[in-house]
Amino acid sequence: MKKITIIIPAYNEQESLPYLYDRLEKIINSIENYEFEILFVNDGSKDNTLELIKKYREEDNRISYVDFSRNFGKETAMIAGLDYASGDAVIFMDADLQDPPELITEMIKYWEEGYDDVYAQRKSRKGETWLKKLTSKMYYKVLQALTPVEIQKDTGDFRLLDRRCVNALKKLRETDRNSKSMFSWIGYNKKALLYDRDARIAGKTKWNYKKLVNLAIDGITSFTTSPLRISTYIAIPTFLLLIIYFIYVIIKCIRFNIAIQAFQATILLILFFSGIQILLFGIIGEYLGRIFNASKNRPLYLVNEYNGEKENNE
Repeated sequence: MKKITIIIPAYNEQESLPYLYDRLEKIINSIENYEFEILFVNDGSKDNTLELIKKYREEDNRISYVDFSRNFGKETAMIAGLDYASGDAVIFMDADLQDPPELITEMIKYWEEGYDDVYAQRKSRKGETWLKKLTSKMYYKVLQALTPVEIQKDTGDFRLLDRRCVNALKKLRETDRNSKSMFSWIGYNKKALLYDRDARIAGKTKWNYKKLVNLAIDGITSFTTSPLRISTYIAIPTFLLLIIYFIYVIIKCIRFNIAIQAFQATILLILFFSGIQILLFGIIGEYLGRIFNASKNRPLYLVNEYNGEKENNE
């Protein structure tokens, strides 16, 4: 009998967990000929999330959990889930029920047909502002323009991954993680599953625009070095514009006998090139920061306990 691990990162989700467990239990109970493991990764929750998970584990031996020593972030919680998952395939899903667990049956069907990565692609996104939808669309366009690898648009973390995809992702241990980019990078046989994304069932989203911007930067800089080439792309047209500008100044001075004040031209040029330098230094700084973080060689996360057993993290 094949085993499927459902990985659910959780951070302060005490309000949504009862709805999630009730709905998820009905789904997996209706699927025959498969063994299921529901693996919660408690990402340093401050509420009663962990207590609820432990309660569910007492009632249902299919429940497992990993409890972090502190909050390490969702991306790290996902790789921890892969490290501890024991299934022949894993399914990532959020605890807020925006991704309907009813799609699990269809995911398994495509997996049995030979697909390694069955990802849920959003047709609509309820409960999200027009600004978030617009910025998300722009982000995917920019990311696709910067990389030759095909990017799955309007796709989150809700997906089924075969064990060989899991083993491939476990080899990627970089500190600044972006799982969406990694899913694309590893390749394998992929299948899109279209669905309408629901609004959050309870509680408040943990993502604000600052975190989303940071995630977008991580996605671009961890996935491609194309931004480093911006200096070349900017330098060539800038040099041409500078030559044209000086030719224009010379012709204007000769033809109309008009003297241009030197300090005005100097100030404009200084401001122009200073702005370009600041932009390029910022891009280089992003990559240097990632080199700095990787050079520390720290573990991605520390576990407080796994299924009730304390971890020594040696």
